Amino acid sequence: MSNKFLEICNILYKNYGSQGWWPVTNKGERLPKYSGGPKTYKQKLEVMFGTVLVQNTTWKNAQTAIIKLNEHDLIDIDKILNIELDKLAGTIKPSGYFNQKAKKLKLLCTFLKKFPINVLQDLESNITRKLLLDVKGIGPETADSILLYALNKPMFVIDAYTKRIFSRLGLVDKSIKYEELQELFHNSLEKDSKLFNKYHALLVEHAKRYCKAKPLCEECPLINDCKLSN
Repeated sequence: MSNKFLEICNILYKNYGSQGWWPVTNKGERLPKYSGGPKTYKQKLEVMFGTVLVQNTTWKNAQTAIIKLNEHDLIDIDKILNIELDKLAGTIKPSGYFNQKAKKLKLLCTFLKKFPINVLQDLESNITRKLLLDVKGIGPETADSILLYALNKPMFVIDAYTKRIFSRLGLVDKSIKYEELQELFHNSLEKDSKLFNKYHALLVEHAKRYCKAKPLCEECPLINDCKLSN
């Protein structure tokens, strides 16, 4: 099982190369390639905001909202807490569900006032994860995205694309629970944040190119392993 998980990663990497996630700078622009995760406090905060903004939308829309936040100098906990809710919602409108996400950003910032980033960075991953999951609007995928992409913790992010790909490969049942699939990744791979970052980004890219809701199997690099096409 572990060799198969790593084999899939290697096949995807050979076909797609580095995806450069989390794609973030202080200006909300994509980095040219993965460089070990965000380095500065502001970059880490921007990534955390991005995990909320990307919920139920595309990265392109979330990125546009991040750029808007940067333009208004709102990658700042106190400024998010002090700005009027409707003004914040208007600023992040490109991300969709902007009223809900504005509330979520404020709740996240309230949390970060109590548990600053440097404190979260030093806590064990499971403790930080439990704290994050207690924040309204943060579910497992968002919490794990914060851990992996903002705090560089080895926590594999499971999303709908991951479930779709691995169920079609016949490695898991399509009804598998989030934590069960995550445990398979953690048990099958070296617990390394850079590897998890690279692998998750490759799965997203593969799902967008070939393993769509209506799959394009003919040129898929995983066609030989796929139960759907065999």
